[in-house]
Amino acid sequence: MASVSVTSVRSPIVAGNWKMFLDRRGAITLAQGIVSQVTDNNNVQLVLCPPSVYLDAVGNVIGITQAKPFGERVALGAQNMNAAANGAFTGEVAASMLRDVGCRYVIVGHSERRTLMGETDQVVAAKTLAAFAAGLVPIVCVGELLADRESGKTEEVVSAQVIGSLAGVSQANLETIVIAYEPVWAIGTGKVATPEQAQEVHRFIRNLLGKLSSNETAAKVRIQYGGSVKPDNAGSLAAQPDIDGALVGGASLKADDFLLIVKAFQS
Repeated sequence: MASVSVTSVRSPIVAGNWKMFLDRRGAITLAQGIVSQVTDNNNVQLVLCPPSVYLDAVGNVIGITQAKPFGERVALGAQNMNAAANGAFTGEVAASMLRDVGCRYVIVGHSERRTLMGETDQVVAAKTLAAFAAGLVPIVCVGELLADRESGKTEEVVSAQVIGSLAGVSQANLETIVIAYEPVWAIGTGKVATPEQAQEVHRFIRNLLGKLSSNETAAKVRIQYGGSVKPDNAGSLAAQPDIDGALVGGASLKADDFLLIVKAFQS
């Protein structure tokens, strides 16, 4: 099967995953530092994903109101959700609740939840479908372990994750989904896949999406790279034709660093 054409215009998306860091004041200060420097002519979609207890506070900084419920160039995202619409699930948060506080995006299947919380592709698929049902855009994370890469199983592992995590997603929803390729061996380690390594997997994912749906649909899907993205490597990653943004961890906790990464994807 021929490779999917990448000539289709895709708006870059850079998301900051703040994980379990910051307090309320720190979250507000960081959000203010980012929002204050975003201009109307910025063509990159920014997403801030604070800890769930600070979603409201960060949403206020973004300017989420009843008249403007989901932000514009800077959107609000959650780090996780439960697949159930509601119920007796102590400590969990439903997609409708995230939507209610102004979230437009939600991260599902992050490697830390897959490895630490035991989330399977089936669990991720259920969350993906529930996110769409509630009007959220899921950022679906996939990526291989170091052992997988060293044994030549990167494509096998990533393929299984993509197929399993997107099970049941309609073609219409598939066009709007965001996929984040995060090689697990590069998350928080300071290591980063070379631009060529990252591009190779991004191209593989896009071609796989073409087989699952159509080349036209695959050409519209935004695929982020995640894994120790920093200002000094963002430019070389952004130059790759199938890398449409970044899911940023540690560097998103510093406004200046995060904005430099955003700038790399502006051109």
